[in-house]
Parts: sequence; structure tokens; C-alpha cells
Amino acid sequence: MSLVLTTDSVPDESRPDYWRAAMSRAMVPMNVTPRAAPFTGRIVTNSLGYLRVCSVEAGAQRTSRTGTHIARSPEPYIAIGVQTRGTAALVQDNRHATAGERDLLVWDTSQPYSLTYPEPFAALIAHLPRHAVGLPDEQLKHVTGAVIDGSDGVGSALITLITSVITSAGTYPAGLGNKLAGSVVDLFTMLASEQVPPGTTDTETTHGHLLQRIRTHIDDHLGDPDLSPGTIARAHHISVRYLHRLFETEGISVGRLIKRRRLEEVARELARAGASGPTVSSVAHQWGFVNPAHFSREFRRQHGASPAVWRARLATHSPGTGRTLVSSAPDR
Repeated sequence: MSLVLTTDSVPDESRPDYWRAAMSRAMVPMNVTPRAAPFTGRIVTNSLGYLRVCSVEAGAQRTSRTGTHIARSPEPYIAIGVQTRGTAALVQDNRHATAGERDLLVWDTSQPYSLTYPEPFAALIAHLPRHAVGLPDEQLKHVTGAVIDGSDGVGSALITLITSVITSAGTYPAGLGNKLAGSVVDLFTMLASEQVPPGTTDTETTHGHLLQRIRTHIDDHLGDPDLSPGTIARAHHISVRYLHRLFETEGISVGRLIKRRRLEEVARELARAGASGPTVSSVAHQWGFVNPAHFSREFRRQHGASPAVWRARLATHSPGTGRTLVSSAPDR
């Protein structure tokens, strides 16, 4: 259901405070300074799947988000603004960008910024959760605090999509809303990737560093039974879809990697402890397995024997042989 916030019935002297609260409610907490009297403004806000979207029509104003605001609402969003009337000047990270009609502005709500509208304006704004945007920070920094030409190509397609879905946001069923939200995120990711200046970022190196951080994160959290593609993606501010895309060239899926690494660590623990060590079930639980039957089945698949049989085999070898029986099935 759409929420409409308007100054129409608000006394003139109360409009600045009302509008500041309305803008903060519809988007993120911020300062708003109207630059016209009497001031008028109207916001229609809605949800599109997991996106927060709104249309704004208002008089001249300056908005700003400071560190204090960010501390009060730290959840990061990437905001995309489509200027449909008037102009807007964005300042973020010492970058200045001015947008005219049918331009795109992009900013990061987890960093201070200001937006100045020097005249009456209209804009469509979508807030994308940072974790849903399939770009690492190294690439995203090239597009935030910037204006993007929407006259052709992916920019034009994104403007058309945002205009359509925000205008009709309250009419979509939940399932369709999530699919449309995914389309907005995918187009934005594609557009943002195009903005990386040639020669300034080695995409393969960037992806390689990110993959290494993800693998380290997995190793550091193997004992957490909640470790999953979703928690990994959130920890690295990328989407689950992008996480899976990163692993397409690795020869193994994220889920299989987690399972394989857990089984390897269980096997090493059993090898170190020997027959007098902790029970198999306690070792399995220590490394994130919560279902004993599932664990035994997967262990047998990877090591060719049940955990009990495998441990018994180890007991037949003297400690000084140096033999290592920990093995892994091929990545797949």
C-alpha cells in the first residue's frame, strides 16, 4: 500500500519540520532545508519487493545526511535517483555531480552526502540494500557520488524500468515485486560495472582478492552452523547471485565448498585425536554439522568410509608413520 505524505493541509509555519520528518520517513534520516516560502512538497512511498521506492515533487531545498544520521540508521543502501524535472547537485566523497532531466544520480547512504535542488523538482528514487548489489566496494566507489547519462544503452533501460515500477509499485503481487526488484538490481549492477574507467581497476585482480577474502571467511566460520551463501554475501556486501557468479569459474559451488572444508576439518580432528579423542558426533558438531545422519552420509561420500570405520583405520597406524589419511573428493 502506498503512503502519501504531503504539505497540502499543513500550516505554512509547520511545513519545514513536517517535510523534514516526511523525507526521513520515506527514505533515510536526514536534514532538509526548504529554500522557498511557502514551501510545498509531496512524497509517495512504497515497497517493491526488497527495495524502498518513492516519487518526490517539491520546492527548492537542500538535503544532507551526516555521520549522526548514519549512526542512527546504519543499514547501508545504494540510492538511485532519476531526475524527472528540474536539476539536482550531489556532493559525496569530495565528488560533485549535477543531474538534469533523465539523468541518474547514485549515492551511498552509509556515507555523508548532500543533495541540493535549486528549483522546484520531481524525482523518482529507489533505495537498494547494499547487500543486494552485486558489486564489491572497489567497483562501487566508481559510481557513487556520480551522475550517469541515461540517454541510451543500459542507462536508458534502467530509467525506463525505474519509472515504470515506481509509478506502479503498489499494484504488484509480492512475488512479482521481488522479481522486478531483482531486475532493477541487475540492470544497476551492469550499468555500474560499465562506469569503471579502463586501466584503473583490474577486474580479475579485484575478483581474485574478493574470492580469497570469501574463502578465508568460510574457513574462519566453518563451526557456525548458520554459515551459508546468504550470510557470506551479507558479510561481504554483495548479493547471493553475485557470490554464485564469482564461483562459476572455481569448479565448485559455495555450498559444496563449505561442506568439503567442514569434512576435511572433521577428518583432521579425528586423525589428531585418535581413538581416545572426543566422539565422532561431538567433532562433527564442532565443525558445523547439526544432523548426524547427514554428516555420516556426506563423510562416507567424501572419504569412502563411515567416520567410525575411518577412525578405526587410523588407530591401526602408529603415530610415527607420518601417514595422512585426510583426502578430498574432486571439486564439483
